Amino acid sequence: MPSPSRSPERPQRRPQPPRRVPRQPARPARSVRPPRRPRWAMRAVSTLSVVVLASAGIGHAVVTSLDSGIARVDAFKDMKNRPSAGHGMNILLVGTDGRDRISEQQRRAYHLGGQPCHCTDTMMIVHISEDRERATVVSLPRDSYAEAPAHVDATTRKPHGPHPIKLNAAYAEGGPQLTVRTVENMTHVKIDHYLEVDFTSFMRTVDVLGGVQLCTTMPLKDGYTGLDLAPGTHTLLGGQALQYVRARHLDSASDLGRMKRQQRFLAALIEKATSSGVLLNPMKFRDVTRAVLGSVRADEGFGTDELLDLGRAMRSFSPSSSEFTTVPIARMNYAVKGIGSTLKWDTARASRLFESLRDDKPLTAARPHRGPVPAPVEVDPRQIRVQVANGTGTTGLAKRVDAALAAAGFAATHQPVTAPAHVARTVISYDPRWDRSARSLAAALPGSELRAVSGQGPLLKVTAGADFKGVHKVRFEDPSRPEENVVRGNEVVCSGHA
Repeated sequence: MPSPSRSPERPQRRPQPPRRVPRQPARPARSVRPPRRPRWAMRAVSTLSVVVLASAGIGHAVVTSLDSGIARVDAFKDMKNRPSAGHGMNILLVGTDGRDRISEQQRRAYHLGGQPCHCTDTMMIVHISEDRERATVVSLPRDSYAEAPAHVDATTRKPHGPHPIKLNAAYAEGGPQLTVRTVENMTHVKIDHYLEVDFTSFMRTVDVLGGVQLCTTMPLKDGYTGLDLAPGTHTLLGGQALQYVRARHLDSASDLGRMKRQQRFLAALIEKATSSGVLLNPMKFRDVTRAVLGSVRADEGFGTDELLDLGRAMRSFSPSSSEFTTVPIARMNYAVKGIGSTLKWDTARASRLFESLRDDKPLTAARPHRGPVPAPVEVDPRQIRVQVANGTGTTGLAKRVDAALAAAGFAATHQPVTAPAHVARTVISYDPRWDRSARSLAAALPGSELRAVSGQGPLLKVTAGADFKGVHKVRFEDPSRPEENVVRGNEVVCSGHA
């Protein structure tokens, strides 16, 4: 690794000072004049960041070497008739199912077998406000109905005219360029930078941060990805975190439910990065930067300067500085001949959402965070009938639980009974045909045991045990109206569930 003593190469930008000034790597930064070509608006701030890194003993050569580790892709080549630039910065963050660098052990451990589709598994627009004090993340469902502009197929080299596709197929047909063009055509938001992450780079980034803490009020088990989390708080390292963000078979919401979990993961990732001192410690920041940049693909204009710019901006970030939503959906199962079932965007509401991005306006008004955040559930509590039994020797417990569930919105029977035996742990008995209702009820009773009873019917039965401490508030998230569930980062990280 080059030593800091080589950093005096930098004074070449301004020839007045002597070219060789030993052990004074920070001095040239005070006299750096504006670059001849217009660059990023925060270039001066980025230069100061380089000085901080150099003063920590890393050296300019190491900083510039980070840039050389980025795999480049020309995502904006020959693009014309693009949307007008708005305020702030828009990054198209794309997650692919690339698994070429996955080891055989990882394939088995994290269920990463099978053939990749060479398409985008995840797609988000990350908007960084012009004042660098807020991040807005908008998830774009991969099965969204889209109109691909005219292009040449990336694989067959065959020209195509405009035609309908699923949004994630744009990558397979035309790579990053067609992906960016399709997103810009649909959103009228100009994309400033393109970042592409595959399975390996995702796991490596999480591991170098030391894992990310996530919470769940209900069990999360997906046989396809191998995810198996009990209710509670978990610190997930790279492989398990990948299972979490890939899981699609946990509930009826499928991709929309998965996007909610991806948003919660990003909020937790921001909390870890901003609270762990990574952004304030040049050595840690260098290590994280190497892990990220060494395994992503980015556009030609996104380099060390831009990453340092974002790093400095995020030093003042907290989970409350971020907000998350999903593009509004008008039709959930919009059938298209030759394509299959798609998601049709709500044109009017989506237009208002993307107008807010262009105008650099927050999606949520600042609101105080008091007490536990309601847990998201997949079934409206008003549709879940519940009868409570007292499984302890505490007089009146069943009546209190019944009233608390009713106050939380559940259809309590108001006919509490006494259980035939005492139980230490609260039990939810349910018919397997109503498993979604059972999971929703379990979110209101953290730590309870789910017990399937065939033939029980739609009525769920709760046997309150000695561990009962109270009913957690829940919030029904209608998958057909995801935009109504805009959340701030502090509302979905573990501290919000305390």
